[in-house]
Amino acid sequence: MDVDDEENMSSSSTDVKENRNVDNVPPKDGGGQGTGEGTQLSNGGGSTSRKRPLEEGNSKFRPKKRKKTPGPVLPKNALMQLNEIKPGLQYKLLSQTGPVHAPMFVMAVEVNGQVFEGSGPTKKKAKLHAAEKALRSFVQFPNASEAHLAMGRTLSVNTDFTSDQADFPDTLFNGFETPVPSDASFYLGSNGDGSFSSSGDYGLPSSAVASSLSQSPLPTPSPYPSASGKNPVMILNELRPGLKYEFLSESGESHAKNFVMAVAVDGQTFEGSGRNKKLAKARAAQSALASLFNMQLDQTPSRQPIPSEGLQLHLPQVLADAVARLVVDKFSDLTENFTSPHARRKVLAGIVMTTGTDVKDALVISVSTGTKCINGEYMSDRGLALNDCHAEIISRRCLLKFLYTQLELYLSNKEDQQKSIFMKSERGGFKLKENVQFHLYISTSPCGDARIFSPHEAAQEDQGDRHPNRKARGQLRTKIESGEGTIPVRSTTTIQTWDGVLQGERLLTMSCSDKIARWNVLGIQGALLSLFVEPIYFSSIILGSLYHGDHLSRAVYQRIAEIEDLPPLYTLNRPLLSGISNAEARQPGKAPNFSVNWTVGDTGLEVINATTGKDEMGRASRLCKHAFYSRWMRIHAKLSSSLRSKILKPNLYHETKQGATEYQAAKECLFKAFLKAGLGAWVEKPIEQDQFSLTV
Repeated sequence: MDVDDEENMSSSSTDVKENRNVDNVPPKDGGGQGTGEGTQLSNGGGSTSRKRPLEEGNSKFRPKKRKKTPGPVLPKNALMQLNEIKPGLQYKLLSQTGPVHAPMFVMAVEVNGQVFEGSGPTKKKAKLHAAEKALRSFVQFPNASEAHLAMGRTLSVNTDFTSDQADFPDTLFNGFETPVPSDASFYLGSNGDGSFSSSGDYGLPSSAVASSLSQSPLPTPSPYPSASGKNPVMILNELRPGLKYEFLSESGESHAKNFVMAVAVDGQTFEGSGRNKKLAKARAAQSALASLFNMQLDQTPSRQPIPSEGLQLHLPQVLADAVARLVVDKFSDLTENFTSPHARRKVLAGIVMTTGTDVKDALVISVSTGTKCINGEYMSDRGLALNDCHAEIISRRCLLKFLYTQLELYLSNKEDQQKSIFMKSERGGFKLKENVQFHLYISTSPCGDARIFSPHEAAQEDQGDRHPNRKARGQLRTKIESGEGTIPVRSTTTIQTWDGVLQGERLLTMSCSDKIARWNVLGIQGALLSLFVEPIYFSSIILGSLYHGDHLSRAVYQRIAEIEDLPPLYTLNRPLLSGISNAEARQPGKAPNFSVNWTVGDTGLEVINATTGKDEMGRASRLCKHAFYSRWMRIHAKLSSSLRSKILKPNLYHETKQGATEYQAAKECLFKAFLKAGLGAWVEKPIEQDQFSLTV
């Protein structure tokens, strides 16, 4: 296609500027001729640009005679791309509105039976926008076969889209240019930056939440109108005119305000949250469309929740947003609406318990902050210091404290037995009552494997991890003492020694991604409590930002999918994974050196110096090993006859943990699974740390 044809295809001189030169392609070096033509093309002058002198500001004169040398390959605009995929399409003028000096044209094009509309101040711009929407519809299907079906092609369902040598047409991956900002303030699909993505037509809503791990079936076309790039409030208004939206609440820190709006449709109330009321309104409408009309409008694979394989009592997105809001609101209460000096934080985590199908009955169990680990010289050989003060690790220790309280409640008297979350198990010991579920919220992706390959929010065009088989994926990683970030474990088994660390060797602590993967096999109750209760697993893991379904699922369970020979009741737990509608803003600045924690029943926050693992007065934390072992001993005195594993005379903390034989066997299976998958060897703390008894 020569230059004249290219200019005729583009919408207008300004369109070439906006649509063809999105990447600011530099002209080729090598002589005045090439530079002259490259500059002229990338500036995209109008139809007369060929005969016009250079733009002002250029001191060089164009040579009178020059050979035609090919300039840089410029990105094709949407009209060209669509014409390559579907030659011979007819564009129709639907309407012209507005005054003479500022007209607004609406053009339409039909592709595979679907009509795509575009508007603009000129017919050419309107055509271009219609073409962009048609193109976008090809790449927003949950999997490749659907995209090709939309283009009238067939494709093997088993095509590996992540392979570097995959055999598929290039046209699907041509770089679509940045869309021209639309008059509509937002379209559907949360971006995490407070705005909706300007995504195009959503003609085929998926009937279920698309898992980014497996091919999902072709979605059933909805009998309701196509979204046609309209925002959700408009779509819902067409289906149910005259709805009233109600403002419910405003909360959140100054950098991350959160508004909640509600709308009642067909007797049901749907809530939505966002950084402004407009966004919250749209998300309430989005929730209603998904629930009542089966219209899943955001099809970006990386942003889709990944359902749990077990019992799922709640709609994933509704649950995720509710859990996040509960944790942030509780943190607000504890820090006097974020005004306390201890409200400063990089990462916030919390655990929420639900006991039925209504999220409104949920209870916040714990809230914590922190991003640092103990300095090696402050390690305690009496179990008095916290080693890892990352927020999610502290929240899980808070949950252990809550589990001890609930066991003590069960053992106190008959009346309190009913209030406890535990019940007697027919296999001995205790188990959770039916429908009791725990949900972990973290304000950002956990450090290590879940975060390292996804440092930014998933963009609309993000089609998931394109290189899942690269060697770095899934590696065990350790946090480093006195610093943030993680490094891969060494290929050989690393044994940390007490004297080595005290002499200055850096203390290594396993990353949060690795610890969460461990909890998904061994349970969140730990070794000591496993002597009393059956394994307990998280029902969901919800991220407030940087949620990428493929990376998170690999980090927390997928990489050890081949685990074998687990003892009875232990399993590889696959919880619901989800982001939230209103992704949290990045926390700029230096991370504070303290970590705070709160567990339900506590009067206020406990503040811990992450470097020493104790509070500012040098006192041990209420979450330290010593405190938990004391509570364990008191319960053991009452329950020694009904232990799940028999321990005759508990003495050293380490020996008691070793007495949990099934737990230790499951741990060996986990470590073998990591080694077998080539992901490295788990690094344990110096054994001297646990060689303490309560008589000391």
